[in-house]
Amino acid sequence: MTADPRRLARAIGQGFTRADLLEQALTHRSAGPSNNERLEFLGDALIGFVIAEALWERFPDADEGTLSRMRASLVKRETLARLARGLDLGNYLTLGGGELRTGGYARDSILADAFEALLGAAYLDAGFASARELVLRLFRPRLDQTGATQSAKDPKTRLQEWLQAQRRPLPEYRVEAIGGDPHAQTFLVSCTLSDADLCTRAEGGTRRRAEQAAAQAMLERIGHV
Repeated sequence: MTADPRRLARAIGQGFTRADLLEQALTHRSAGPSNNERLEFLGDALIGFVIAEALWERFPDADEGTLSRMRASLVKRETLARLARGLDLGNYLTLGGGELRTGGYARDSILADAFEALLGAAYLDAGFASARELVLRLFRPRLDQTGATQSAKDPKTRLQEWLQAQRRPLPEYRVEAIGGDPHAQTFLVSCTLSDADLCTRAEGGTRRRAEQAAAQAMLERIGHV
């Protein structure tokens, strides 16, 4: 049984006069034809534009390539899934039996898609200005941590360079599990700092994405974001 969606609406400060939009945003395609795929499409576009605008305003000296890399870091699947987990979004999802049995409510891809759909629904329910404010509010902590110089390099490179500057061993990456269907695999990768007994884990649609996400988690763990 899923949690009451109205509690989620209150948590994000969105009234949702149209309860059907909120319900649709939280319904995975495995649960039926009235699902969140179209809202996900809308939310993806909304997030991309609002974050691009915010970065453009915050970093007036950053070039197009740097801005694109910063935006990619902020709107990638792993980041959206983390934001979704911060809202306990998985507890509100309606999933089909197969996804329920395989723990779909905790999967990065499903959480990220539902997060986008939720924002798409907020846009249709209350208009652009309200949805823009919601996007900025949810992303503000990560926007505040974003810097032009840091975001110009990917997490694995930043972690490696930081460790080298400290004259410490390089991180070790290991694939711990591979799941999903052959055409939509997910990789669980660990990132370990052997000299500090620290380990982070992250999922991704490819090994490289999972390694980047695990490196980002490690950067956050050691406070070097």
